[in-house]
Amino acid sequence: MISLAGLNDKQREAAETIDGPVLILAGAGSGKTRTLTYRIAHMVDNLHIPGKSILAVSFTNKAAKEMKERVITLLGKQKSRGMTLATFHSLGLKILKKEITHLGYHKNFSIYDQTDQLSIIREGLRLYHDNKGAFKKEIIASKIGKLKNEGIKPEDFADSPFFDGEDPYDHAVNFMYEFYQDKLKFYNAIDFDDILLLTVRLFDENPELAREYSEQFRYIMVDEYQDTNPLQFRLIRHLTCAHDNLCVVGDDDQAIYSFRGADISNIIGFERDYSRAKVVKLEQNYRSVSPILKLANSVIKENKDRRDKTLWSDKPSDMKPILWELADTDHEAEIVVEDIVSHQSKGGHLGDIAILYRSNTQAAPIEEQLRLSQVPYTIIGGQKFYEKKEVKDIMAYLQVIRNPADQMALRRVLNVPSRGIGIRTLEKFLEESEAHEIDLFSAMKKSPELAGSREEKIKNFVKLIENTKNYFDKYSLSEAITNLIEDLKYFEYIDKCYDQAKQASRRKDDIHFFIESAARFTENFKESATLSKFLEKLMLQDSQDSRDDDEEDDDVRKNEVTLMTLHSSKGLEFKQVYMIGVEEELLPHKRTIINNEGDAEERRLCYVGITRAQEKLIMTVCKERKIYGNMLPRHRSRFIVTDDAKRFYQEQDRQNFGHLESQEEVDKYKKDFFSGLMNLLD
Repeated sequence: MISLAGLNDKQREAAETIDGPVLILAGAGSGKTRTLTYRIAHMVDNLHIPGKSILAVSFTNKAAKEMKERVITLLGKQKSRGMTLATFHSLGLKILKKEITHLGYHKNFSIYDQTDQLSIIREGLRLYHDNKGAFKKEIIASKIGKLKNEGIKPEDFADSPFFDGEDPYDHAVNFMYEFYQDKLKFYNAIDFDDILLLTVRLFDENPELAREYSEQFRYIMVDEYQDTNPLQFRLIRHLTCAHDNLCVVGDDDQAIYSFRGADISNIIGFERDYSRAKVVKLEQNYRSVSPILKLANSVIKENKDRRDKTLWSDKPSDMKPILWELADTDHEAEIVVEDIVSHQSKGGHLGDIAILYRSNTQAAPIEEQLRLSQVPYTIIGGQKFYEKKEVKDIMAYLQVIRNPADQMALRRVLNVPSRGIGIRTLEKFLEESEAHEIDLFSAMKKSPELAGSREEKIKNFVKLIENTKNYFDKYSLSEAITNLIEDLKYFEYIDKCYDQAKQASRRKDDIHFFIESAARFTENFKESATLSKFLEKLMLQDSQDSRDDDEEDDDVRKNEVTLMTLHSSKGLEFKQVYMIGVEEELLPHKRTIINNEGDAEERRLCYVGITRAQEKLIMTVCKERKIYGNMLPRHRSRFIVTDDAKRFYQEQDRQNFGHLESQEEVDKYKKDFFSGLMNLLD
């Protein structure tokens, strides 16, 4: 029997409420993962609910992995078998791999990344006669992605509320979206957003299939529910069509991803969607000391459309949050790094420190000062390991080996390493492909003579792909990839591409690491470690997945200062946090002020930053800041205006807005400009 004695009263109430809809409002640092994993263990060990009936969905691979590891720790491997602990996208992919033929695709479909997407859009824009480059393909791709996350199909866009007949981009997207989807289907490929769009479409068109999966997953849990978008909401509705045993966990005060399509109304209106819902609030914070939580509560309580909850902690401290008012950007970098050096000289661990900022443009002066002071640091959000050219080359080869109809991958590697195959030769095969309605690889295999003097090169390429398929039947993944790289003479190709030996060596190291990752995948998944599963794992990497994430243990933080945006910091915690640039037009961001979007989400972002700190929080404000090369005057963010400052600014109001009849009108005019923290500088 699993004991729930280690949970607090509210956590235990949440863990023991199994049947019907449940909303667990979990404040920052309130132990939501512990609550969820004990809930799962209680269901399996105490209530004898079969593991195959349990589905727990999160947003990142890291969160799903952590949940799985904790459940195994509680139940052991034997009892943990059968349950599905996955991300939304890995769940959708699992369903599509079994059912996608219902939608007219073949099962060995490819998943296209952003580079592949942009290649198709570039081709479509030529057909749209965008000869002058009036439309940016990245904007087209972004708009298509947003439509998919809203669940809008190509044929429905023009009649949807999202179509603006006066916007030239919307007219372009109306053409491009259909062209793009047709091309994907022709290549037997989907993109990342299609994973959920097609899963929902599958259930829309086959309700009996949705019911079958709902009957299979009788108990469903969704983590970070405040981050769900309309498409994820529809998927959850399908999966609960046979029951209402849905437990969602989230915090509306940490809803900061509306730019990704997240819809906060999903968590705000949970009882509207599930009328029998029970709400349990987790308000005890196990992360931060009391003064930090007092500050966080003061910030977030100013938001009107939120669920009432107040974080508290039994960790008292005499160390209150600090606000440094500094001269300019350089002064800010000097003082912050000087404080970090002092912390290090006293034996402090650099891995306990994070520097958070609203915009990536704020990082450069801090980086420069850290380098000058020889303080090691890492930046979260740099180039991802799986986006490096050499890694993408090898991945493209693997995609072609797995699915020769994958035209984007094929076109990427056709001349890598160089085979002297030019665009005119490629166009001949593309024409052959279209004329006979076959894929590009089949056209090359069928009529290599179209290449003229390069016929032998085409034959050798086709032979290479077909022969390499055998490697993956005979050898392990890492051995097969090694053989492929040797056949390609890829390391010799790298040497030719880079003049500096150091650059070439670093890129060879990336390839070696890629091979090692295949070996680790085989070690983890044993006989089920197929090429298809390996590629799926790579294509579903989290936004923060990187080489460093794989190399180091998650529980051991390197002795480096971490730099990241406030958005990237969600879910993390550090003993000592510097929030730099807590100023108007940075936090809240200038864009939200200009676009009259309101400051609720920006306030939530400030709240997220504050609640990353466990023991020490320092915020900075500059009197002047260098922005795009110009020194501009700065003012404290409305989120950190004190009582004295409020009175001073209200006196200014009387002078500047004397034509307004009341203070209420002034407040309305300035859109609650003076809301913020109380007694910050006590």
